[in-house]
Amino acid sequence: MTARGHRTQAERREQTRTALLDATIDCLVELGYARTSVQEICTRAGVSKGAAQHHFADKADLMATAVAHLTSRRMAALSESFADLPGGEEGIPATIDLLWAGYSGTLATAATELWIAARTDPALRAAIRPVDRALGRETLAQIRTIAPDLPADRLETLFWLTVNFTRGLALDAELGGAPARRKQLLEEWKRLALSAYRGE
Repeated sequence: MTARGHRTQAERREQTRTALLDATIDCLVELGYARTSVQEICTRAGVSKGAAQHHFADKADLMATAVAHLTSRRMAALSESFADLPGGEEGIPATIDLLWAGYSGTLATAATELWIAARTDPALRAAIRPVDRALGRETLAQIRTIAPDLPADRLETLFWLTVNFTRGLALDAELGGAPARRKQLLEEWKRLALSAYRGE
């Protein structure tokens, strides 16, 4: 155990890494991808550019890791809520609400910036894809515990439909769409998802 006020090298490394990831998300939300530079991230994080290069191979690696960092934090916070959900049919609407909460807000803003930039940036696209897929698999694994009786292929289809639907709603929110309309669409999707769950 270290003395009070003295951090181990591992703790210092983790603190630096976390500061860089948090600063990256702040920059993406406030400045957008195009105006976010590694230098600006380092300035906000209070670390040198050399320190950033020690942790991340390039800007694309830093950006993708930052979104994974934010998403993991959000999903960790939601995990307790997943554990409290009822199983079976009753858990479907609540699960959709949780996914909407997990894929909207700050996460949606930062991720949207990267997805758009990745269309014309092969390095960024290559960095984001495995992160996005891994996080999807992790979330899907949690949802399987809610509906273990549902065939795996149907559950996976419902999950990815919900993820892409909520991403679309999040983009609508970013563009100033009507909140009442989003709520109406979310309720309609819950109804359709329940029908699909029942095999109707």
